[in-house]
Amino acid sequence: MVVHNKDDMELDLLLLAIYRLTGFDFRQYMRSSIMRRVQNRLYLEKLNNITSLTEKVIHDDTIIPKILSDFSINVTEMFRDPEFFKAFREEVVPYLRELPEIRIWHAGCSTGEEAFSMAILLQEEGLGGRAKIYATDMNEMVIRKAERGMIPLQKMQLYTKNYMSAGGKKSFSEYYKADSEGAYLDPSLLKSIVFAQHNLVTDGSFNEFHIIICRNVLIYFDVNLQQQVFKLFNDSLSPGGFLGLGSKESIRFNESVLFESFNAQQKLFRKKTSY
Repeated sequence: MVVHNKDDMELDLLLLAIYRLTGFDFRQYMRSSIMRRVQNRLYLEKLNNITSLTEKVIHDDTIIPKILSDFSINVTEMFRDPEFFKAFREEVVPYLRELPEIRIWHAGCSTGEEAFSMAILLQEEGLGGRAKIYATDMNEMVIRKAERGMIPLQKMQLYTKNYMSAGGKKSFSEYYKADSEGAYLDPSLLKSIVFAQHNLVTDGSFNEFHIIICRNVLIYFDVNLQQQVFKLFNDSLSPGGFLGLGSKESIRFNESVLFESFNAQQKLFRKKTSY
C-alpha cells in the first residue's frame, strides 16, 4: 500500500488552486519555504488545516492577495553584500564603458533597494546617462512601493555603512532627502529605472540585457525551476553579458553549458559567447 503525506497532498491542491485562479505558479518553489509561509497564514486566519485554506482561496477573493504577499520574497537592502557591489564597480564597470548604451535587469527587485544602489553606482562611474535599469518583481504591491523611492529612516545607518564599504565616492546623504516619514531618493536616479511586474516562473524574456542581477531569489526555487530560470537569463543576455547571483546561490550544474565564472567569490558570471 502506498502511503502519501497528507500535508504534501493538501499543499499540492492549494498551489494548484492558486495557479488556476491567478496564474502564479509556486509548485516548483522549495517546499520547506512554502510550507512555513502556509503554516503562518493558517495561524493568522485561525484555520486548522491546509484544505480549509484552499477552500477559502476558492471562495473568498480577499485571501489571495494575502497569500501572494506571503509567498513573495521581500527581503532586501541597499548595497546588500557590499563586496559584491565593490567587485562589480572594479571588475565589471570597465567592460560597460565600452558600450554605447547599457541595459540592466534587476529580477526579483522587491522594493527596489538594489536597483537604487546600481543607479547610484553607475552615476558615480559616469555611466548613468547611458544606462537603463529594468527592475521587476512578481508582487505588484512592492513594485508600486519601489516606484516611490522612499526608504525607511531606521535603515539609513546600515545603508550608509554598506555604501561606503561598496566603494562609494561621495557622502551617501547626497542621494536622498529626508523628512519625518522617510528618506526619498533623488528623482534623477529614479528616472533611470523602469519598474514593472514580471514573474520569473511563468513570464518570458522581454529584452536583451548586458547585465542581469538576481540575488537571493533562486534559493527559493527547486533545481528544475532554477534551470528554467537560468535558461531565461541566458536567452535575455547579450553575448558576454554578466549575471550576478546571491551569496548562497550557484550555477554549478549549468555553468559548463551557458555561463562561465567571472568572479566566483562574489557570484559574478558571464554568458558564454559560444557553446
